[in-house]
Amino acid sequence: MRLNIPTDLAGLLQTGLLRSVGSLGIKVATAGLTYLTYVVLSRTQTNDEYGHFAFGLALATMLAIVAGAGQPLAVLRLWAEQRSKGDDTGAQSVIAAGSTITIYASIAMAVLLCLVALVYRPFAGPNETLNHIFGAAILILPLALSEYNSSALRAQGSLWTALLPRDIFWRLALPTLVLALFALGMVLSGPDALVLAAALLLGMLALQMLLATRRGYTIMPARAPVPGHWNRWGRLSRWLLLGALIETAALNADVILVGLMLDLESSGLYFNAFRTAGLMTLFTFAIELVIAPMVAEHFHTGNMRKAQAITALCSWAGFVFSLVIFLGFGLFGTEILSLFGASYAEGWLILMLLSFGLLFDAITGPSKIVMMMTGHERPYVAIFGAIMGVGLLVQILVIPFWGLIGAAAVNMAARICAQIGIALWCRFRIGLDTSLLGVLWLRKGQDAAQA
Repeated sequence: MRLNIPTDLAGLLQTGLLRSVGSLGIKVATAGLTYLTYVVLSRTQTNDEYGHFAFGLALATMLAIVAGAGQPLAVLRLWAEQRSKGDDTGAQSVIAAGSTITIYASIAMAVLLCLVALVYRPFAGPNETLNHIFGAAILILPLALSEYNSSALRAQGSLWTALLPRDIFWRLALPTLVLALFALGMVLSGPDALVLAAALLLGMLALQMLLATRRGYTIMPARAPVPGHWNRWGRLSRWLLLGALIETAALNADVILVGLMLDLESSGLYFNAFRTAGLMTLFTFAIELVIAPMVAEHFHTGNMRKAQAITALCSWAGFVFSLVIFLGFGLFGTEILSLFGASYAEGWLILMLLSFGLLFDAITGPSKIVMMMTGHERPYVAIFGAIMGVGLLVQILVIPFWGLIGAAAVNMAARICAQIGIALWCRFRIGLDTSLLGVLWLRKGQDAAQA
């Protein structure tokens, strides 16, 4: 049966799809450049040094989310909410305060991580280095601020200024410079690569903020609105922080656990398999970048019809893309992993287990974004966090006996359960079906309009 999209939704879906395709183009280029970076580093470093880099990057990514204090998600929601109330000054204050909070929290987190490393140093083995920990500390601020700036600019309707500096320019500059140094006979260690990544990203952030200011976007930090912002939105920010931290932990904690419980070489192999599996979610993630402020706008103005339409678009477009990539991994996964080096090709089963779990991200659609943008961040933290938290505990028990395969299998099972749980909450408590079945709502809406 052919589904005729209602006239009042056609323009909305066309706009969302066109912007999503633009976002996808950036994210595909981003994925390719990120993959190139990992391949270049794994090929120019020893397995041990690449493991140091993978461990440090995963650690810095998690701590950068903590340093973000929930502000990247808060600005996406609060900018739309304040603007819908006609409070432009309040919307601008949200961005300025969020940027300042991110900067201060990042510096504090970096200092704390360095202190922890210094305290641990006397207990480290004679051949054990902690330089990758200090490298991770340096990378926290650039990662946290780049994530916040991207959200703040996307909230204002920007796409290219929001994404290009970090997602394209930085990821192009890093492998290019690594290869140039390698050609000159300079082989970077894991900590060296982390510091280089931090320095280049800081440069891209300066370029981004300059361009954004010239184009009239609100982006610069300011201390004055911070107290009022935190008093009013601090509770919301903490819950959004927990939600973002849980999702990031689900993507990075495995790498850290493997590095701590097995060895850094295994951490590098698992890191490559997980990052490869993550290619499946490119379109879903690209669309979510576009629809997050749209969901917030339509939900808070009470237009559930349009909110449901854009979630249905997201789920089906993301699923088709993810399924094609998943099938490709099944056929050519070994060859893809061998790009990192012959020793990494043995990770095919790990890749497939992790990929099957991520496939459910597409099947259940943008459930996380819907919960975060509609004021249901606490249930998200409770449902998703509890299930993934149990999964991490099980991994601690499983890894010593079943190694990487056990870690991947537990991650897969936990992710499937967690995604189904939050999708059901969206359906029955929010009234938006984020799964593939949400497209049936469009048919019901069409029939109702014709009646």
